[in-house]
Amino acid sequence: MTYIPRELKNTVYLALKEMPVVVITGMRQAGKSTFLLNEPFLKERTYFSFDEFSYLEAAKREPEAFLTQSEILTIDEAQKCPEIFSVIKKIVDKERINGRFLLSGSANFALLRSLSESLAGRAVYFNMSPMSLREILLKTEEEPFLLKFFKTGKADSSTLSKIIRDQDIIKGGLPPVALGLSDRILWFKGYEQTYLERDIRQFSQIVNLISFRHLLSLVALRTGNILSLSELARDAKLNVSTTSRYLSLLEASFIIRRIHPYLRSKATRLIKSPKIYVSDSGLACYLAGVSSLDREPLRGALFETYVAQNLFSIIDSRWSDANLYFWHIQGRHEVDFIIEAENSCIAIEVKAAEKWEEKDLSGLKAFMNSSPNCIAGIIAYNGYNVVRLREKLWAIPLSILLS
Repeated sequence: MTYIPRELKNTVYLALKEMPVVVITGMRQAGKSTFLLNEPFLKERTYFSFDEFSYLEAAKREPEAFLTQSEILTIDEAQKCPEIFSVIKKIVDKERINGRFLLSGSANFALLRSLSESLAGRAVYFNMSPMSLREILLKTEEEPFLLKFFKTGKADSSTLSKIIRDQDIIKGGLPPVALGLSDRILWFKGYEQTYLERDIRQFSQIVNLISFRHLLSLVALRTGNILSLSELARDAKLNVSTTSRYLSLLEASFIIRRIHPYLRSKATRLIKSPKIYVSDSGLACYLAGVSSLDREPLRGALFETYVAQNLFSIIDSRWSDANLYFWHIQGRHEVDFIIEAENSCIAIEVKAAEKWEEKDLSGLKAFMNSSPNCIAGIIAYNGYNVVRLREKLWAIPLSILLS
């Protein structure tokens, strides 16, 4: 399979020149190992993977000797050997050499307390999302549309667009499936088994994998919705404490991501209930038992999940000072996504259909009226034409928004 450059490459290149430890994390099979082995500027680094038993054992037995065998070291699946992190701290504190360690793993090191404390002040973290539309179309050398739009508040009405197909949502962005694997269901079944039987046991002892698997399906059925922990616990037949712990495990292993509400008080954003998304729309479809979006009740939520994973890819890789939120006024108005950067924001409402109605704009209008720092509202629909609806209000095809 031909290597496809990832959005994260320039960010990692610059980070290695500035920091002694660079960490790339992301869900299993997102393409981290392929990136580490094939990106041209990384090929001269010494590479080890702790998926290899011999390397893992050597690092556990003599971590300092293992870590000092090369001036620039890349370690894949680094979370499997926690013993190395305190030694990395010692080596970096003794001689701070930028780019010395490049670590990757299928766990969020920043959420694993002992690891994050060892690397505090010494490491910078990046998340590799599933492949985005920009990556699949080989457009990563171009500046993302959203960054240009944020700077200018303008969109070119002559820009060509294409329809986001149902199949794009069902495949998602995990490379083996997104790039053409024929038996999607068989691959995801193996992915689920590997995750449940091997990966999740690295984080915590799960006594009842059946209950955990059931919760995973219930979360997929709620992707794109505001999280009600008590309702989820009730449906999963688990107590709230266990449900919360399981969700934390899903988040630490990048299976889910949470988006917090956009509120005037930044201190309260973490208090209100978040929205929850499965990190890949293809995985969400598989876990929810969806094989076709035709007349599918979850169609809108799955399109929104696809948009979320693409927005995360752009923000994580190219727009470090931006944050992603949603806006919701109980029983009145809501907006799917708010992107905030530099004390300004853009509001985005996702529409899976090729047309929109006036009522689809009500949330955008309400948010723009209540938020003086909103520079534009966008109805992102699955059509062809860029249309300026009024001052600061636009209809923009999804394929252009995510380009």
